[in-house]
Amino acid sequence: MGEESGLVVRPDSGGLTLESGLEVVPAVVAQAGQRAAYRFLEFFAAQIRNRHTRRAYHRNVTHFFSWAEYRGLYLDTLTSVHVAAYIEEISPGLAKPSVKQHLAAIRMLFDWLMVGGVIRLNPADPVRGPKHVVKKGRTPVLTETEAKDLFASIDTGNLPGLRDRALIAVLLYSFARIEAALGLNGEAYYCQGKRWWLRLHEKNGKVIEMPCHHKLEEYLDAYVNAAGLAGNEKAPLFQSFRGRSMQLTGRRMQPSDAWRMIRRRAAQAGIATKIGCHSFRATGITNYLQNGGKLETAQRMAGHESARTTGLYDRRDDDLSLDEIERISI
Repeated sequence: MGEESGLVVRPDSGGLTLESGLEVVPAVVAQAGQRAAYRFLEFFAAQIRNRHTRRAYHRNVTHFFSWAEYRGLYLDTLTSVHVAAYIEEISPGLAKPSVKQHLAAIRMLFDWLMVGGVIRLNPADPVRGPKHVVKKGRTPVLTETEAKDLFASIDTGNLPGLRDRALIAVLLYSFARIEAALGLNGEAYYCQGKRWWLRLHEKNGKVIEMPCHHKLEEYLDAYVNAAGLAGNEKAPLFQSFRGRSMQLTGRRMQPSDAWRMIRRRAAQAGIATKIGCHSFRATGITNYLQNGGKLETAQRMAGHESARTTGLYDRRDDDLSLDEIERISI
């Protein structure tokens, strides 16, 4: 494998890696030959576009092949019994969704190898993972009062406060994921008619354009004008600061930076709920539905394929459950 395939590879930790460092080929796959190694790399490079999914799936299948290598197994000797034994072995130490993700990654990779003629049958196909039915999401949400307290607690007499309030508002009022919010450039906040809009690039290549809530427009305008970003269409909208200064670096904020900021702001507001970036997506959807919004519309705004997924963010029943439990008078 080399120049003929258009991929330059080198030895790395018992396997192979793309020169760019994209993915590592486990020894069990590399031993099966050039075609197997190429199909492995191609699966991650060409088939999985989301970098978070790519990283998780690569970690899962690498763990499985390390398990197989330790037992002296080869790619062409793996059977459904081996895959089932692996799933059985990892199940006690992992949550059911994690086990299902392991199996999904293994099954998809073997499908790709089978289609490419590397293996004859998919050994993961007959294996079934644990049953796991989710009717309510686990993302912590804020009450309306907590959300208002959070905004009120932010000191907007300085640029960091204006930036943080605007970013939180984007997450809350547009139901945006943090990657989409931080991916905004100046041109993605634009005027159309008499309203300002956001153009969000969500996962799976979806582009969602929606008008700004009047408070979101107010918070964004205050930040953009104070930061001198108005008219700078190519600049990242949410940028990091240089040290403890009030100067923007021109570099895009990272999700880890946003998470730390949110936890810090929540603590300053006296909010005990352990919220994260995704909490505002769930909070916004719940509040929208509480005020008469339609689930189908929330689904479209959130960019979900299924209304069932949107329903996981609907936490209206939380208050009902609390009211009912307080009926116990002991």
